[in-house]
Amino acid sequence: MSTREPALTLRPALAADEAFLFELRKATMTEHLARVGEPVDDVTHRARLLHRYDTAWVICVDGTPAGLLKAHRTETGWVVVQLQIAPALQGRGIGERVLRRVMHAAQADALPVTLKVLKGNPAKRLYDRLGFEVVGEDDMQLYMQCAPRAAAEAGAE
Repeated sequence: MSTREPALTLRPALAADEAFLFELRKATMTEHLARVGEPVDDVTHRARLLHRYDTAWVICVDGTPAGLLKAHRTETGWVVVQLQIAPALQGRGIGERVLRRVMHAAQADALPVTLKVLKGNPAKRLYDRLGFEVVGEDDMQLYMQCAPRAAAEAGAE
């Protein structure tokens, strides 16, 4: 018996998604933000959730909301603002599949993909595996980039 890969879809985030996405943000980010000394109160979480909400996509697995992707194209590259997967679904390749879609779009445009990751966040292992390289840092986060050639070598979906 073969196991079917879950259907992964992205749809624009609506106002009705805010409650789910707020709880998702708290569940996925509180530990990492607290570790680097960032505020973790509800007001700050909500402000960060609403930042660039125009670029927010709800990640659905078999039609059920499972995560958040905020990404957009600029003149110089693709920017991943936020990527969060529900804790119960982490480690199943969902984040990787979503990032590969962004990388594929960037490759088609011959542009790099950039993102930031909080220091100590285990998501960095995924970014390393996909060919992202650290190009800078500050006290709390690493600035990472994947050049178009690396995106192609990673076998974008």
